[in-house]
Amino acid sequence: MKIGIISDTHLGSSATKLPDELVRGLQGVEIILHAGDWVSPHVVGLVERIAPVQSVAGNNDGPDIVDRFGYAKRLLLDGVRIGLVHGDGVRKTTAERAMDTFRDDLPDLLVYGHSHIPEKRMVGSTLLFNPGSPTDKRRQPRYSYGLVTVQEGRIVTAELVYYDNKA
Repeated sequence: MKIGIISDTHLGSSATKLPDELVRGLQGVEIILHAGDWVSPHVVGLVERIAPVQSVAGNNDGPDIVDRFGYAKRLLLDGVRIGLVHGDGVRKTTAERAMDTFRDDLPDLLVYGHSHIPEKRMVGSTLLFNPGSPTDKRRQPRYSYGLVTVQEGRIVTAELVYYDNKA
């Protein structure tokens, strides 16, 4: 199963499309995981044109997105246990806050956002994965998202994908 991973789209109600590079790169995914900070609910529809979406709300999302998605969730995709959370809060790093959300039972793959800093690293048997942002790179050199392939209970591939033009 091929999974697209995005976070921190930060697109307002006037946005009419997603970046072309992102749309092209997500072709063929079976599901998209979004780690929050949509900002505008209509952006969900833009992403759902590509593939079904599972998401959580971030600290910049309103009650409509919070009611629809909640703040944290666990998923089981092709036998892989996945935790999905935005990761905002105080004290500790974003990754540490994300891990704290699932501390009683860490998943195989922990997807989080908030920092806009792409990250892919193992902590014990958990792959921490922050896709960065496809539209708001902040101090990062490039825009980014993630692609993960899972199969029969294991993570086969996990990659961060970078691009320069958000048009």
